[in-house]
Amino acid sequence: MPDYEFSPASGDRPRSGISKQVLIVLGACLPVILALAIWVGVLSWRQRSMGTTDRFSAIVLGRCLTYTQNVHPELRNQDCKKILNAFTSAFVSKDPCSITKEDYQPLINLVTQTVPCNKTLFWSRSKELAHQYSGIQNEMFTLEDTLLGYIADDLVWCGDPRTSEVKEEFCPYRNENCSSTATSVFWTVVSQKFAESACGTVYVMLNGSGTTAFSKASTFGSVEVFNLHPDRVHTLHAWVMHDIGGVSRDSCLGSSIKELKSIVNQRNISFLCQDDYRPARFVQCVRRPEDPACSTLM
Repeated sequence: MPDYEFSPASGDRPRSGISKQVLIVLGACLPVILALAIWVGVLSWRQRSMGTTDRFSAIVLGRCLTYTQNVHPELRNQDCKKILNAFTSAFVSKDPCSITKEDYQPLINLVTQTVPCNKTLFWSRSKELAHQYSGIQNEMFTLEDTLLGYIADDLVWCGDPRTSEVKEEFCPYRNENCSSTATSVFWTVVSQKFAESACGTVYVMLNGSGTTAFSKASTFGSVEVFNLHPDRVHTLHAWVMHDIGGVSRDSCLGSSIKELKSIVNQRNISFLCQDDYRPARFVQCVRRPEDPACSTLM
């Protein structure tokens, strides 16, 4: 029921049990209170979400066993317990903002895997499509299709110098004050190794619906492309993909791709580029076959 009190004697309109002045103050403060509550909630969620992934060690060990026993049984001789120990030893009991490439070197040395020539697929801002494509073209390897990339994909982790355990609470974000986080350094190290081992013709899937298809700030643009060995890699083939039904902001004729071509050619590697590579376009159209952009493929 409405919180009204009636005065039979006066015959006036209902009188609220809450004064008008209080209502005005509450009305003025409510947006601020709501905004503060939302901010606190988001901050709390971000802190929880950026802590070390729950059951991190169990997930890493389980993924390693799945990969070496089922996905690529030719790697069944890899010791997953040693891999887990080398992985966690790289960051536990250490400052989460002072991890080095050398910390992960024992892990890198422990894992031996060779990606066949002409089968390396890099990606930048196109992770989902690249993985869908490599999932169909089983002989293609993205970084996440290798053992180390597979076990760490989408996980977060960090340590604390005050404990010998994996830190479960908030892990620091990578920023100007914390540029060497456990997670970011790991991906830099394995990305470098992935590029160094590539051979023959290598491929990169780029997003032409973003602001720029190629960015020197990306992992591909800052790490991988500069660690391709010209004596092993003779051609880089770029596929600039555009979202089905989305906008086309960049293409093989754009300035960012010209910059990529210049970098690659300066390294004595040939460069090819193709907009909306047809087999990858088919993968996109599986979800939206009715789109006009897909009807032309049939």
